[in-house]
Amino acid sequence: MAVTKAKKSELIEKLSADLKKANNVIVGSFGKLTVSQDFELRRTVRGAGAKYKVVKNTLAERAAKGTPAEPVLKDLAGVTSIAITAGDPVALAKALAKYAKYNPEFTFKAGVVEGRVISIKEIEALATMPAKEEIYSKLLFLINAPAQQLVTAMNAVGRNLAVVVNQAVKENKFKAGEATS
Repeated sequence: MAVTKAKKSELIEKLSADLKKANNVIVGSFGKLTVSQDFELRRTVRGAGAKYKVVKNTLAERAAKGTPAEPVLKDLAGVTSIAITAGDPVALAKALAKYAKYNPEFTFKAGVVEGRVISIKEIEALATMPAKEEIYSKLLFLINAPAQQLVTAMNAVGRNLAVVVNQAVKENKFKAGEATS
């Protein structure tokens, strides 16, 4: 079914707006995905907090003009899909890499992370990184560790004194009315 110029113009405007809002874009290609595989891919991408679109190459190129995704959406060939997110690029890369592992029909073409064009190998490397929340928790642990060790050391003095006094009481080192030296 032919798409009218007005419909194409509307699709370009919507995609352009999404690309302008997005910090991260991963461009992929797929060969012979079944409907159920496509549904699973879309669900996986939505689970990572992203949008997924299958687009015509010329429409994608026109929509990308003036956006950070312009270099990766130029001169595309074959079937093209775009995963777009303003959130965590690691979560999106992990979701797509996991899907691609079990569905070899899906492959990466290129990507843009925080305005920088990345290659297929960099997308795969991004997928192996820990998530943002995990990095934050490790950083907070590292910041908190010295303070925790200081408190432990300060409490040790009082605890050790209490242990010595308790041991002296058990061994009757203190007698009523006498001073020990």
